[in-house]
Amino acid sequence: MGQYERLVLMAEDELTQYSTDARKIEKLRQKIGLSVSAAEQRQVKAQLEAELPTGGIAQMIETQRQTVALPFWGIAGLGLLLGISFMQPLDLLATVSGAAIAIGVQKWGWRLEAKRLVLTTLEEIETRVRNPS
Repeated sequence: MGQYERLVLMAEDELTQYSTDARKIEKLRQKIGLSVSAAEQRQVKAQLEAELPTGGIAQMIETQRQTVALPFWGIAGLGLLLGISFMQPLDLLATVSGAAIAIGVQKWGWRLEAKRLVLTTLEEIETRVRNPS
């Protein structure tokens, strides 16, 4: 596992904690500062800048992943309700597919948010190195 994946996993761990973004960045900044060299930080930052979306559906999923996944959870629930009440196994297919899409959207959004947190942290580290005040 490279530094890139390790930093994203550290950011995902920070996202599980209920705290402000500033606190998450501060905790992540300390971890990155201790474990990643400056050259690796620049390399990961360049890779993140090239990879993260700047617009479109990916940007919306990054910021509003639960809102985007909500209709698919509704389809899954409705498919389950209709499949059970009308004894229609085909409706259960809507349950499985709706839940799979909703989970996929939320995982994708979670990953994008973690990458954005790493990028923001690396930018803050770079700013503090330039202006140590």
